This record gives sequence, C-alpha cells and structure tokens, in this order.
Amino acid sequence: MRTTRKALATAAASAAVGLLVLTGCGSDDEGEKVPETATGSLEHLADEVGCAPNMQTDADEIRQAVCKKSDVGGKFILATFATDRGQREWLDGAKDYGGFYLVGRKWVAVAEQKTVRALRTTLGGDMEIGTDHSGGHSGESGSAHPGHSG
Repeated sequence: MRTTRKALATAAASAAVGLLVLTGCGSDDEGEKVPETATGSLEHLADEVGCAPNMQTDADEIRQAVCKKSDVGGKFILATFATDRGQREWLDGAKDYGGFYLVGRKWVAVAEQKTVRALRTTLGGDMEIGTDHSGGHSGESGSAHPGHSG
C-alpha cells in the first residue's frame, strides 16, 4: 500500500506541476473575506464551487479530479484524502514542485495563485505556497511561480 501511496502522490504532484506550467502568475489580493472551511466529499466540494469534476484518481487513500471554472480563474486540481496523515504526506511531496495550495481538512485544491484565492472565498481553508526551485522571480518574497523565467 505504501508504494501505491507514493505512486499516487507522485502522479498527483506531476499533474499539479503540469497544470501550473500551463497557467500564469497570479496577482495578490488583500483583504479577502474567508468563510468557514468547507468539508465533505470531492463531489460536494466541487459542487460548492460549481464545477463538474473530471475524475483522475479514485483510490482508497486519495480521490483526485480536475475542475474547470472560468469565474475562479480556470483549471484547478481538487483532491480529497482518507486520512490527515495521507494529506500531509501528499502536500509535503507536492509542495517540492512549487505552486499554490488551498488546504482544508482532508482536501486540497491546487492551482495558480489567483484561482486559489478565488476558491478560498467559497471553500475557506488555508493557503500554502510550495517551494520554487526554478530560480525565476528572485526578489519576490512569498511567491512561487513554477514554469516562469525572468
């Protein structure tokens, strides 16, 4: 089972990186109102933001889908986890690839910064930023923009 979890985390992180490479840099929005953090199944969370999830992984430990919603900035990955530990292990591995994460109890949304901020106004949750190893955008504090140079 441990091999399956690692393989799923690697696949999810790779999908997140691919999605983030396709998207652009977001802008910082200050003063946003954040509701109580949403809970529930992947389908429930997707319904909360009004997207039809395109299921990519449906396993015991993780369920992952790609959602597309133009009013929140485009595509994002939505993942739910069977355990808090499984979620934290996935996040720890995925964040090595950079990116922006909206984190709730046993769920994560991954997208560009503006999309994560927009999702947060509906789903609540905490924003986390991955580690940017690309060397781009030096001098900007607190932001990671994988796939960009300069």
